[in-house]
Amino acid sequence: MQAAAKYIILSGIVILAIGLLLYFIGDKLNWLGRLHGDVEYESENGRVRIYFPIITMLLLSLLLTFVINILRKWF
Repeated sequence: MQAAAKYIILSGIVILAIGLLLYFIGDKLNWLGRLHGDVEYESENGRVRIYFPIITMLLLSLLLTFVINILRKWF
């Protein structure tokens, strides 16, 4: 039970850190989600808009995988 509590506390700290980071420097990250590999489609009449942030999700996945692997080695 204590191991689960450690992971919950650690998850809360990580979420808090990410929230604070986005709060204070979120306006400087406006390029995130508008990378060259992200697919965006808008119909001619403007009624349909489809957006697939493929490259953004790949980069976030790589970053999270790296962070999780580092944390697993420390704990």
